[in-house]
Amino acid sequence: MFVYSSKIVRVAVGDVVTWKATNAGHNAVFVPKAFPEGAAPLGGMMSKDVSYTFDKPGIYMIKCNPHYGLGMLQAVVVGNDLSNLDQVKAANYPGKAKPVDDAIFAELSKG
Repeated sequence: MFVYSSKIVRVAVGDVVTWKATNAGHNAVFVPKAFPEGAAPLGGMMSKDVSYTFDKPGIYMIKCNPHYGLGMLQAVVVGNDLSNLDQVKAANYPGKAKPVDDAIFAELSKG
């Protein structure tokens, strides 16, 4: 219950992703400072579906606010662009989110 269906999602620029609220008490929002500069915010509300159009290439880290410290984290890679990887790695990942982000970054580093 404290995971997204995929840890890494790869999409093209302009694609729309929808996070479905399959369980109550979850949301999807950006990890602060862990998405491309100039991108519009993702503000998913609790227990509601939310969609987002990815119009800027790069890595976007998504979290569930109440379960972030439990490791509920996901990466969306847009346009196969990893140019902001260092910026995304530098963001704050508390508690169990730290090992999850380390695993995500290791996977992304493989290419």
